[in-house]
Parts: sequence; C-alpha cells; structure tokens
Amino acid sequence: MFMIVGLGNPGQQYTGTRHNVGFMMLDYFAAKHDITFSESRWKALAVKAVVWDISILLLKPETFMNLSGVVVTQAVHYYKIVPENIIVIHDDLDIEFGHLKIVSGGGDGGHKGIRSLVEHLGTKNFPRIKIGIGRPASPILPEKYVLGKFEPQEKEIIEQKRAVVFEGIRIFLQKGIAAAMTEINQKG
Repeated sequence: MFMIVGLGNPGQQYTGTRHNVGFMMLDYFAAKHDITFSESRWKALAVKAVVWDISILLLKPETFMNLSGVVVTQAVHYYKIVPENIIVIHDDLDIEFGHLKIVSGGGDGGHKGIRSLVEHLGTKNFPRIKIGIGRPASPILPEKYVLGKFEPQEKEIIEQKRAVVFEGIRIFLQKGIAAAMTEINQKG
C-alpha cells in the first residue's frame, strides 16, 4: 500500500494559503479520481482507494503543521506502510515560486511539518513533492508569508502546476521515485 500525504493547516482561515498547497494538490488528485475524503480514526481527513490498480491512502492531517508526524505515523503503523511508500506534498520557501522538485529524502529545510514527520517516523527517507512558494520580500517574515493567501496571479500558477503534481504521483506509484524525479524535475 502507498500513502499520499498533503500537508496544510486545518480550518477555513487557512484555505488558499501558501502553507496549504499540499492540501490543494491532494484535493485536485482526489477530484480527478472522484474520491471523497472523510473523517478518520486519526485526526485527519482520509480515504482509502484503488487508483491505477494500486491501493493508496490519501491523508490530510487535521492537526496543525508541526504535529503532522503524529497523525501520519498512526496511519503508517495501522496500515504497515514503509516510509519509501509514502509521498508527502508540501510547500517550500527555498524553491522558486511555481517550481516543483521531487526528492527521495533529505532534511526538513526548516519546514515544521516535515520536521514533525522525520521526528515521528524516525527517518528522513520518504519521498516528497516540494512546491516552490519562494521567499517573501523583506520586511515580511517567512512565518507570516506562508500563512498568507495566494495572490490571484500566484494562484493561477499553482493551479497550472496541479497536472504536473498529478503526473508525478502517477509516475511514483507506477514506476518508483527515481523515475518520478527524472521525469518531473526536468519539467519543474
């Protein structure tokens, strides 16, 4: 079984914010497959489905970002999913706005959701789809910037990237992380 995790913060006030781009991408993926999320036994919105003949669990933690690892780890233990079969979709300040990068592991880069996952999973070796949101112009603090809503032109760029993220997930599930990195990182 595979798990696809979209990171974000719960609550209407965070809808459409840069930090919730993981939720946005997972919602798009679910809609394309006519999959509906529901409350789960963990503090998350989740759904188990079969896509492209592959059993998957889609998961959107309903904790705040810095506690994402608690929820993901509970689901991992319940379904006995190995970290290599988890792909996490999240925002990244250090990647140019609108660019994508798929990686097979690495540090947390200051991202509190990824830090929580590394801490609770006990490994940093899980695949990720990083969606570049760029760094804010001074004097805006990064903490405030990530919780800000996308500007209309930014939202349009992010919406255009949904199909690339969708394709990255498909390649990851069907061919593995190395193929996904090779094919998607070139399109970035």
